[in-house]
Amino acid sequence: AGSFLGYYVRKLQIYEKDPFQSLDQAGVGRMMMLCVGQVRESKNRKLNIGVCGEHGGDPASVKFCHRIGLDNVSCSPFRVPVARMAAAHAAL
Repeated sequence: AGSFLGYYVRKLQIYEKDPFQSLDQAGVGRMMMLCVGQVRESKNRKLNIGVCGEHGGDPASVKFCHRIGLDNVSCSPFRVPVARMAAAHAAL
């Protein structure tokens, strides 16, 4: 997210976490829940829904995606082990 965002996360505490690495579950997450709910209630309810990028490798984001019913997450290769572990924990 660049060096400027650290100031907003650490100093001003506007963001709890870097929003480019961990989903804002109260804001963006709410919109995601609404969208997933709408799709699951439509005639296209079997549509595959997922998320990709840094969010797909963040454990809290992976658990959230599982909770709202996303079908998959993808992330950069170096984050795959963490994402797989988070997905396994979420499924338990």
